[in-house]
Parts: sequence; structure tokens; C-alpha cells
Amino acid sequence: MATKILFNSVVNWFIKQRIDQIENFKKHPLDTQNNVLFSQLMYAENTEYGKIHGFSSISNYEDFKTRVPIVTYEDFEPYIERAREGEKDVFWPGAIKQFAKSSGTTNAKSKFIPISDECLDECHLKAGKDMVSIYVNNHPENQLFVHKNLRLGGSAENYAQFNTKFGDLSAIIIENLPFWVEITTTPSKKVSLMSEWETKLLAIVDEVKNEEVSSLTGVPSWMMVLLQNVLRETGKKNVSELWPNLEVFFHGGISFKPYRDQYKKLMGKHVNYYEIYNASEGFFGIQDRAGAEDMLLMLDYGIFYEFMPMEDFGKENPRVFTLKDVEINTNYALIITTNGGLWRYLIGDTVIFTSVEPFRIKVSGRTKHYINAFGEELMIDNVENALAEACKQTNAAVLEYTGAPIFMNDKEKGAHEWIFEFSQAPENLEEFSTIFDNHLQCINSDYEAKRYKNITLNKPVIHVAKHNLFYQWLQSQGKLGGQNKVPRLSNDREYLNPILKLNQSLH
Repeated sequence: MATKILFNSVVNWFIKQRIDQIENFKKHPLDTQNNVLFSQLMYAENTEYGKIHGFSSISNYEDFKTRVPIVTYEDFEPYIERAREGEKDVFWPGAIKQFAKSSGTTNAKSKFIPISDECLDECHLKAGKDMVSIYVNNHPENQLFVHKNLRLGGSAENYAQFNTKFGDLSAIIIENLPFWVEITTTPSKKVSLMSEWETKLLAIVDEVKNEEVSSLTGVPSWMMVLLQNVLRETGKKNVSELWPNLEVFFHGGISFKPYRDQYKKLMGKHVNYYEIYNASEGFFGIQDRAGAEDMLLMLDYGIFYEFMPMEDFGKENPRVFTLKDVEINTNYALIITTNGGLWRYLIGDTVIFTSVEPFRIKVSGRTKHYINAFGEELMIDNVENALAEACKQTNAAVLEYTGAPIFMNDKEKGAHEWIFEFSQAPENLEEFSTIFDNHLQCINSDYEAKRYKNITLNKPVIHVAKHNLFYQWLQSQGKLGGQNKVPRLSNDREYLNPILKLNQSLH
């Protein structure tokens, strides 16, 4: 124990040194971002992509914006495929050996996101250290390294192909962790890298039930599944009985709002919650204040940020801003240029700035995950807030949900249709529906206008999901565990219809 305490003290001292660097980019955000952009342009000027777009003669941001097009994955995929086949200097110097396989939230087609050495070291691994550094700085009394961190990653199937590898980002990170992280982490690398979720879940439970855990890292929905299984296996009433020294849960991937009250009950004690914003393409934000509902935008990870107002999304000549011109409370589509070789890449996420001194953000949704069938512009952030209010007033708790439009026909107006899986059903479903609808109108004026006297939209149609519906749906899609997420909103019925059909078939 004395050795662990000494190790805890030494590590804490080292990681606190990073706080000074974070404070520096908070004070000089535009200079930091300018340096990121032009160092990468210079580094990649002799790649094929750099020569095509004249990186060597770009001298200011306006040149960059004019010469380099905004791209989606589909636009950039031919370059990525060539790099996957081992070709060098396509869009980033040298050969890229590792690719993070990602299907996003819903796409059946897999994406292969390039993970260069620089991206791995200067972004993903650096962010993991920063996550801990920020927490330690805020909580000097911490005992993180006296005990272990329980990590929950995704599938780890890595395949050799064209002398390159691909697999989940979490597997790539785990394989490249420094030894000192590995000895303070559970489950073991062998178990963490298992591919089949249900087998892996049993193995994780078997390993972690006898460990002493002080922190958790993972997606809230899947971490809850794991914790519930551990409690069943050990016969403990709550997590604090099992791990009395647990002090923090680092979570990301999905909104924590629907899970907050459930975690309070599950934990049985006060635990700190820190949100992170990471994706296969990069690591973007870390909650830097205890109890806050926003995250500090991390500006020195080799990622240059641009922001497209969502009202311009899909237009032929959309406005695009750097940090210099963003405004708070405006919904932006996120565009990134990364040290993995993605250039002006439209990642598919939307963010809102809560502060510009320093730059802090909230994830508001996805460019493809919204409902705007009638001009209501309903985003995930709207729904999460309304859902939290409905749950609070009706003593309910939601595990998973999805929603989509009911399209107008000759006889009927439109509406929104929802299916909710409750861990605790509302005392009155009709009251829940009314509060949910009314709160959406309070926070979204476009939705309110369409709902006014049912002129365009009728009241929401709500279904209650049978137990484990969404788990079984994800299982049917081959998407159990890790970073896989249920699509919250869709502007069509591609996901809702099969989920409703599955719900009807369950007994």
C-alpha cells in the first residue's frame, strides 16, 4: 500500500504540470489554433493531397478555406482506401498503419478512420492524460492511483490487411498504453481486447469483482449494464458496497442526462461525474469544472476547428467560422482538420458554445440525427432537456429511446412518434407525454409554432418498450457493447419501424 501511495503522489505531481499548458491555450486560443493549422499544412505539403490543394503556398486562413474543400467520409474515402492498402504520402506523410473501424451511430457501412502516430500520441493518448490531470487539479485529495480504473472499451478485432490494421479505437488505444497505465487499470488487456460482447462481459465481471476500483471510464449505457451484472454476481446492493473508494466516472459517447438519477441510485454514494467528448476522428473536449454541464474545447491536440451554422447546413455556399467568430447558443456543425490526415472533415456532430472566454461547448446532436420533417428543427439536446423534465415530474427513468416523424397524409396531420424503454415507468404515461411535449415547446420555438393549436403537428405518439428491447435490437444489428449507440432521432422511419416491429414480437 505504501508503494501505491507513493506512486499516486509522484504521478499526481507529474500530470499537474500539464495544467499550465492548458491554461496557456485558454489564454491564447487563436494563436494556438493558428499554429496547429500551419504546422500541419507545412508537415503535409508534399503529400498527394497537399500538392493537389497547394498547401505549400497557403499563407492565411482565407487561402486554406478557398483551396481546401469541406468533405464528408464518402468524399474522402478513396484516399483512405489507398492508405489502407499501404500507399504512402496520400494525405499524411509516410504510411498509416492503423485505422479505427467505426460505423458511427447507425450506418451499416463501416468507416475506417486513419490513426497516424501523431494522432495517437498527440491527441488520443494525450487526452487520456489530460482527463486525469484536470480531475486531479480539481480534486487534490484524490486517490486515483492508489486503486484501479475500470475501463470499458469496444470490440478489439484487429485484422492484418495490406500490412495495415483496423479495429475499434478503444482497442488501438489499449494496445498502445504505457505500462504505468496498464498496471493501474482493470480488466486486463487480454480481457479488454476480447471481441464478442456477451462473452467479454462475463470475463470482465469475473476479473473486476475482486478489484479495488476508484474510477470508471466508458459509455454510460454499457457501463450500467456492466455494473448491474457485477452487483448481481456479488450480491451487493449498490456500487459503494463493492467499491467504497470509487470517486469518479469519466463518461462520453451519449448524453448523461437520462442516466444521471439512475447512476445516483446505482452508486449508493456521492461520485464525481466528468464528461469527455471523443470520437474515432479525434478527442475534442473535456469537462474541466466539477459539476459543469459543458466541456473545455481542447485546442492543442493537433486538431484545427471550423464551425458551420446549422441553418447553412446543406447550402451550396455555407458560412464557415473559426473560433474567432463563433457565438454562444448557436448550433454549429463541426468541421475538423486533424493530425490523422483528415482535411476540413465534416464529422457529423453539432455543438453549441456555452462560453468563448475560454471556449467551452456542449454536444447538441448530429447533423443526421434530428427531426425536421415539418420545419421544427428538433435536436437531441432539446429532447434530452424535455425528457429530463418529464422524468423529474413523473418519477420516471428512461434507459433508451428513439423518435421519428409520422408524415402527413390526406387525412392526418403530422406528429412525432417515440418509443421509450423505462427502468422506472412514469406514474402516469399521459402526464409524462404532456410534460415532454410542453417542455419541447418551451425550449424550441419552431416546434412550438408547429404544435400551436395542432396546426401542423398533432401531440406526440408515445410507446413503452418491453424490457431489453433496445439491447435486443442492437444485438440483431451486431452492435453490442463498446461505443455502439441507439439512434436517438431520425428524420425518417428507418430505425423506428423495425424497433416498433421487434417490440411487438417480444413477450
